[in-house]
Amino acid sequence: MNIYHITYGPDAKNICLHFWGCNMSCRGCLCQKEIYDCHLEETKDAIFEERKKPAEKPVRFLDFNQVLDILKNLDFSQVIFLGMEPTLDPELPKLAEALHKEFHSYNILLTNGLKLIPREHIDEVVVSIKAYRDDLHRDYTGVSNKEILGNFAKLYSWGKRLRAESVLIPDYIDCDEIDLIAQFIAGVDKTIPYRIDAYFPAGDNPWRRAMPKEVEEAVKVAKKYLLNVSCLKGDEKLKYEVVRIY
Repeated sequence: MNIYHITYGPDAKNICLHFWGCNMSCRGCLCQKEIYDCHLEETKDAIFEERKKPAEKPVRFLDFNQVLDILKNLDFSQVIFLGMEPTLDPELPKLAEALHKEFHSYNILLTNGLKLIPREHIDEVVVSIKAYRDDLHRDYTGVSNKEILGNFAKLYSWGKRLRAESVLIPDYIDCDEIDLIAQFIAGVDKTIPYRIDAYFPAGDNPWRRAMPKEVEEAVKVAKKYLLNVSCLKGDEKLKYEVVRIY
């Protein structure tokens, strides 16, 4: 499998399975700065660092049975598939099924939405919408977003519980773009939850960090169209302990 990192929140009873590899090349991908869970004590300050050498790629990966062997010793009710792009792992559907059948977990998929996988054993999908305008999306990710937007609507039509997220990048993917993204989501269903995250500089880019007030302004813009808008401004404290399992 493509799983290189596992973290666990004992109080929240959740597991995060981190996958390597992606089908987009986002210029501001946080994995260029830190590939391990930023909620860990040893990595929690990494995203705030202005200068840091590019993160090294993982060299060890777990196979299907190793993942299950690790998880059987933990008390959890929720599993989150995240990292770079989990849908690229051909064994993900089989793993989601095993987690449902053996552990009765609630399975959440974080994805860029470019590739759809069998949905039977995925309980919730969170789609990261990088940009609405196709030219901007191509500039940021290297690929068109037409299929992504279509897949977002398709996931909703399947009756899957759905959420959306975007990263606010000042003077690039800014309030004007958030306005367009929010309008698109509202066109599918205005009750779909939408979260706006502050950008933290990663990669060789000219963009600065998004300030809390800028994120708050973007939230106001999105709320013109959507009923459930939240944000991560970058000044939040951890809600519960996260420990490294692998």
